Order: sequence, then C-alpha cells, then structure tokens
Amino acid sequence: MPMLLEACVDSVASALAAQAGGADRIELCADLAEGGTTPTVGSIALCRERLRIPIYVMIRPRGGDFLYSSDDVAVMRRDIAQARAHGADGVVLGLLRRDGTVDVPRTRLLVDAARPLDVTFHRAIDVARNAATALDALIAIGIDRVLTSGQAATALRGAATVARLVEHAHGRIAILAGGGIDEKNLKMIVRRTGVHEVHVRGRRRVKSAMRYRPSAVRFREGRGADFVEEVTDTARIRRMGKLLHSL
Repeated sequence: MPMLLEACVDSVASALAAQAGGADRIELCADLAEGGTTPTVGSIALCRERLRIPIYVMIRPRGGDFLYSSDDVAVMRRDIAQARAHGADGVVLGLLRRDGTVDVPRTRLLVDAARPLDVTFHRAIDVARNAATALDALIAIGIDRVLTSGQAATALRGAATVARLVEHAHGRIAILAGGGIDEKNLKMIVRRTGVHEVHVRGRRRVKSAMRYRPSAVRFREGRGADFVEEVTDTARIRRMGKLLHSL
C-alpha cells in the first residue's frame, strides 16, 4: 500500500507551497489557531483552480467542542454543499454526543450529504470516551478515514493507541496519523503505528511586510503577534515526503 502525505493548510499560498513540496493531498482549513474551521468559498474555489492534488475541506462551524446544535448542523450541511460545488475531493468533520460517543445520526446525515466525496472523521475521536468504540461506529456509518493522535497530545505519545486502532480497523477504514508529526519523528511514528497516511503542518514563521505598526491596538495576544504569520514551508513538506515515501 502506498504512503500518503496530507498537509494541513489555511491559505491558498500555503496550499500551493504544500503542492510544490510534493504533498499528496491537502486539508484546507481556516483559523488553525482554533484547530481548524471551515474555510471560505473563495479559498476553496481558488485552491481548486490552482491545485492538481486532492483538496479535503474542513467542515467545522466554530472552535471549541464537537457537540453541535441543530443550527450548527444546518450550517455544516450548507458548507458541505458549497465544498462539493466548488470542487472539493473530500470533507473532514466530526460530531460527538454529550456522553463522548459519536453522534451517529447526525454524522450519517452529513456523510450522506457529502457523497460521493470522501469523508474523514477528524480528531474529535481523540476526545471521544472510547476510541475503539468510536471507530466501530464510524466503520458502521461508512466513514473513509479517521485522523487521530491516539487520544494523546501528539501522535508520538499516542503511537501505541494509534497502532491498536490500525489493528482494530483491519483495513475497514483508513487511519491517518496526525498531531505534532515532523521530520524528527515521522519515521518513528509510522513504524510504531503501521499507518500509511500521515497528516502534517510543516510550518514556518514569516514576519509581516507592514512598515507601519501601531502599538495601541492588538487583535492577537502577544507583542508583535499581529505581524507574524505561520505558513507552510515547501522545503519541510518535501523533506517529510521523502522520509515517508522511503519507508
């Protein structure tokens, strides 16, 4: 089975950088500081015009938890329709119930709305009550893959759990490892878990070109934070791709 590198990006520029670095697929988000929310229609459309690789669109109406209201779900259905209409190859979503189990009825509703696109269940599984039970529910729904760090802060720390999920899945659903994966630990994580798909950021910090910088107003916490961006680094994506495809 071939190895696949998915790059998580939050702009057209970062999507192009990921493609240039050899990423096999992108997960397109907005607001990665919140863990990723639904990107704008403009971002989806322009990425589709300029990218040759598959685009998976995050469907998450807000930051915070994964317990959604009826209005949230209505927004997600409309966002899925927009993603489909503007050329997405897949969508990424995750819904839980109050008790920490997968919200099966609403997840199935959104999966049906997304087809024939691929569907990834994101790291909501990492805050589910029981990962294996959640995985069984997702297999029953027909989800294509699950992004997970093994219910740990990073995929390296959760590698043993990711490995158990790979074994439990037994080919019925793809397991996509993600969470703190970089050039230093990628090979180790793949070997410990047995995954064939890896989700990375590969970012670098870039200073703003703004010359005028007023100090009285701030939109982000921290001195100078409004004038620094985190963007996808083509060279880092290329290095991680080479490491992954060498396995």
